[in-house]
Amino acid sequence: MKISLIIIANLMFTVSACNQPSNEQPDPSRATSAQASSQTANIQTANSQTADTAITTAKAYFAGGCFWCVEADFEKLPGVIEVISGYTGGALDNPTYKDVSYTETGHYEATEVIYNPAQIDYRALVDFHFRHIDPLDDGGQFCDRGSSYKTAIFVQNEEERKAATASKEQAAKELGQKIVTPILDYKKFWTAEGYHQDYYKKNPIRYRYYRTGCGRDRRVAAIWGKETK
Repeated sequence: MKISLIIIANLMFTVSACNQPSNEQPDPSRATSAQASSQTANIQTANSQTADTAITTAKAYFAGGCFWCVEADFEKLPGVIEVISGYTGGALDNPTYKDVSYTETGHYEATEVIYNPAQIDYRALVDFHFRHIDPLDDGGQFCDRGSSYKTAIFVQNEEERKAATASKEQAAKELGQKIVTPILDYKKFWTAEGYHQDYYKKNPIRYRYYRTGCGRDRRVAAIWGKETK
């Protein structure tokens, strides 16, 4: 539970007519045909522009303690389009924050990372994730304790599993210690309540106070050093 937040809550087409000869009247059918042709051309142009600018996206799923913080970290990464906070890993359908935080549902506080594979690949996302969490802690993350705050990587296919495994092995080699972050099969992601989305943007002062007070950045820097920057 974010016990520290209890304390924080207290702180804080003009259409222009064509010139017509004075002895002639406009032909409505011709005008309608011209307008239709123009509209069709505009639609075709718009569709062409949309096709040219369409972005193929992919999704990845990570748990790293407080989903506010994981969301904030990933949304600063070039190639990431959006991050959504939610829950995954458990069997309970439509879990709420209260369910996940106060009972054993098997769900993690997690994030759905929507990204552009043309800009960043999955392996880079996993590498980034490892270096913004404490992968040595199997009891939670920082000041947030309990199963829902543990770290995990949820893979959707064998390709992702191979990339995540290689990243985990590299992290263990760099740190010279066992990485306890598990690599799990992704099943279903449940979006968290609206007030959790973009919390760090909606409540910047409270968020910063929480993150600082929880010691997240201090601990990450102690483990990974300047590499997290």
